[in-house]
This record gives sequence, structure tokens and C-alpha cells, in this order.
Amino acid sequence: MRVAVAGTFGPLHDGHRALFEHALRFGEDGVVVALTSDELAVETRHEPRPVPSLEERTRTVTAEIAALDEWDRDVEVRTLESEYGIATDEPSIDALVVSPETAPELEAINDRRRERGFEPLSGIVAPYVYAADGERISSTRIVAGEIDEHGRVLE
Repeated sequence: MRVAVAGTFGPLHDGHRALFEHALRFGEDGVVVALTSDELAVETRHEPRPVPSLEERTRTVTAEIAALDEWDRDVEVRTLESEYGIATDEPSIDALVVSPETAPELEAINDRRRERGFEPLSGIVAPYVYAADGERISSTRIVAGEIDEHGRVLE
């Protein structure tokens, strides 16, 4: 199975690592990591916040994937220029790793794939990773100084 995972991934945290681990575990035919372009990263923020550059995020994600990849998967890091881009345009992808928050988007992605004559994607849902305070780890909380990348509460 060829698996994709997409996101901004900046700053990187344990929730992202869970997504990567799921992609690597199931991606025996390869993994595509789609990183939002700098422009898309800004456009898709629910709340404005600083986002590391694509170059910096690519370096960080590449290093993290290498550290997590106990299966020696073929991993390709690509730039995502539109919201559903790679998932709807790449016929060789079989599954998409999503969080519980983004799982509902799979239906719209599969509708677009069917319109193009592609097979629908399977969804692989990686569970949320929670911080020490019981709230979900997020990049927004890290940037705000509430928690660190591992979910430890900062005082």
C-alpha cells in the first residue's frame, strides 16, 4: 500500500510523529509526505500564527521520518500547493493518514478522486496525542508557549 500524509508540520510535535509512524507502518509500497507550501500554510491557519519556512519544515520532517522509519520505507517529501492536491491528483496513492479532526475530509477527497476515475483512498486514522494537561497537542499551543513539542505544560 502506498500511503500519503499531509500537513504543515511546523512546529513539529508528538501528534505529527504519530501520523508519520502510522504512514510508515502501513506504507509498505512507499510513503508520500505532502508539506504545505509557505502560501498554503498561511491560508489554511484557523488562527494566524508563525509557521517555519517550507525549507526548515522539510529539513525537520525529513530528519524525523528517518529517525522513525524502522521499516526502511521509500519516502518522498513533496510540496502541497492546494488543499487536497496530492491526495486527489495522484492515482498511485492507496491510503491517507488522517487525524480524527481531518478524517471527515476524506469523503470530499474521494469524491474528487472518483470524478478523475481514480480509486478512493482508504483512511488510516491516527489517534490524537494528548499533553500532560489532558488537552490535545497542537502546533498552535506550542507557539503560544502553553506546551512543548512532547506535551509538557510550560509555566
